[in-house]
Amino acid sequence: MKNVFLKYKPYYAESLKLAIPVVISQLGHTLVQMSDSIIVGHFAGTVSLAAVSLVNSLFMVPLVIGMGISYGLTPLVAQNNGRRNFKECGLLLSNSLFLNILTGIILFACIYFGTMLLIGHLDQSPQVVLEAKPYLLLLSLSLIPLLIFNTFKQFAEGLGFTKQAMLISIWGNVINICLGIIFVKGLFGVHPMGIRGVGYSTLIDRCIMAIVMAAYVLRSPIFKEYLKSFAIRNIDRIRGIQIMKIGAPVALQYTFEVSAFGGAAILVGTIGLVPQAAHQVAISLAAMTYMMASGISAGSAIKSGNYFGAGHHQNLRLSAISNYHIVLVFMAVTALIFTFGRHLLPWIITSDESVIAIAAQLLIIAAFFQLFDGTQVVGLGILRGMGDVNIPTFITFLAYWVVGLPVGYLLGITFKLGVNGVWYGLTLGLATASILLFIRFNIISKNHRDKTIPILAQD
Repeated sequence: MKNVFLKYKPYYAESLKLAIPVVISQLGHTLVQMSDSIIVGHFAGTVSLAAVSLVNSLFMVPLVIGMGISYGLTPLVAQNNGRRNFKECGLLLSNSLFLNILTGIILFACIYFGTMLLIGHLDQSPQVVLEAKPYLLLLSLSLIPLLIFNTFKQFAEGLGFTKQAMLISIWGNVINICLGIIFVKGLFGVHPMGIRGVGYSTLIDRCIMAIVMAAYVLRSPIFKEYLKSFAIRNIDRIRGIQIMKIGAPVALQYTFEVSAFGGAAILVGTIGLVPQAAHQVAISLAAMTYMMASGISAGSAIKSGNYFGAGHHQNLRLSAISNYHIVLVFMAVTALIFTFGRHLLPWIITSDESVIAIAAQLLIIAAFFQLFDGTQVVGLGILRGMGDVNIPTFITFLAYWVVGLPVGYLLGITFKLGVNGVWYGLTLGLATASILLFIRFNIISKNHRDKTIPILAQD
């Protein structure tokens, strides 16, 4: 064990230095939804909480499509930075910003003209649907500033600057929580808005974050050399396609996973209002640990991209394995927290005892799938940094839509195991993705590891 630690020690250090700020920054995205659930659960009631669950299940697919496309920038910037091609980094930023704004507008239009009509035909409670519609509209509008924020965030993180986005995310969440309470509850002379209040607070928060992140990148002297080629006139089809070749498969990867969980929420909604609210409580808690693991994944993508671009393939393998170690330890800790805190953690979101009783059962299942959830998202990040996105996309489709959701339907609905059965299916899907992605990484990295001498081992 000591020899293993010494072998990977320098890689643990560099991985954690990159990953910790990204973990906190990624957590910020989940905390927006988590704080919305907490505020609504305590100040607006169980029906509104079920509406939040329904909206999140529908909104998450457009959200991850947009986020996935924006992630196409990071490995390309990391690879070109590894080659010290600074001009190309600025050209990529120009094209990514254009693509992400366009994507945000298209996704908003799809939600407004598509999902808003679909929501009334999903066999959900009429009360829940009535409250869900205005919240969904406001969240969809917030996609545009969120993707602008994410463009500059991914650019900075691709160059190894991760702390600034973390700080902006922290302050953004403080603003979101404060405004959410004021709008929902109706404080300081503001008329109580109910669930619409958290929609407005999220929209305002994301606009502020976009402005601050863009100002940081464009005005900081750190990025001066990279931004010499940043201009609207440098938007071109070639680089747009280059970004989309990575971003579109990444968007599909996240879409297959998140849509499976969204589909699970809709399945649970057909079981009953209380199980749906309990699902929202448990999935909100599990999403927090997932997003933290995805921060480790983002860090691994950056280092994989750096080493891949520089041609240091053995370093790439050692760095990647160190990230697997880190995420396994982290998710093991969160599994213990879920297990021993299963009756206390739901109280963060709701005081409804019937909801808490079911959520406690789901947290036991969530504890079991933590290791699979962490390793599959890190596997995706490592492969993304290497530019390998097509086979992993197929793996995610297989895991979630051929295995996870059908098994969840079979166990939960057909065999009447209820919400627990749906979650058993999701766990099997995560396990399938985790194993197949590691096999994929192992095959590719072993093919390259003898090409170069690891530079860290020489230090």
